[in-house]
Amino acid sequence: MTTTSYRRIVLKLSGEALSGEQGFGIEPKVIQSIALQVKEVAELGIEVAIVVGGGNIWRGKVGSEMGMDRANADYMGMLATIMNSLALQDSLENLGIPTRVQTSIEMRQVAEPYIRRKAIRHLEKKRVVIFAAGTGNPYFSTDTTAALRAAEIEADVILMAKNNVDGVYTDDPKINKDATKYNELSYLEVLNEGLGVMDSTASSLCMDNDIPLLVFNVTEEGNIKRAVIGEKIGTIIRGK
Repeated sequence: MTTTSYRRIVLKLSGEALSGEQGFGIEPKVIQSIALQVKEVAELGIEVAIVVGGGNIWRGKVGSEMGMDRANADYMGMLATIMNSLALQDSLENLGIPTRVQTSIEMRQVAEPYIRRKAIRHLEKKRVVIFAAGTGNPYFSTDTTAALRAAEIEADVILMAKNNVDGVYTDDPKINKDATKYNELSYLEVLNEGLGVMDSTASSLCMDNDIPLLVFNVTEEGNIKRAVIGEKIGTIIRGK
């Protein structure tokens, strides 16, 4: 029997992680691969919650740079996360994994509204819960959503899935070949050195609530399972 390091996790997926090499939209092979990896973890008895970004469809920052009202641009981004969440739910349920989508913006025809106690009950019943529409407020990223929901549901860790990046580096490894990888960091180091792992609001929330963060490459098959059973992959960020 496989021993796991965590009881309840929040998996943070960027929208770009769903787009694959095409860089936009949803790549069916990629979302199916992620769903299979989540299934592996769920079948170990781990309670899985997921927060999905929307950058593969729309970015609020781009809208505001076009002259759009920032709040409206951010709300469009929240709707993009709902589209991604429903696609991921469908992939998971096609694999026989019961899944619920909860949204911070109510749209009862397609998903449940976010209710903390109901989310926890779903997790206890071994249903995967996908938190969509961010926090429901503009000016907050889905990184902050992941930190907030992890604190609310008392998750043991946030697994931050990156697209073809296997951890935190001193510089962008895709641009600077001399960039070196960190195996372990503190949140203060992340904030002080401006490493850009997640935004400062999310980092501070994780630090204040003592929620560890593991940054790893999701495009390598089986990495989510490796993360939850305690294999040394990616970069772990803890405490102060």
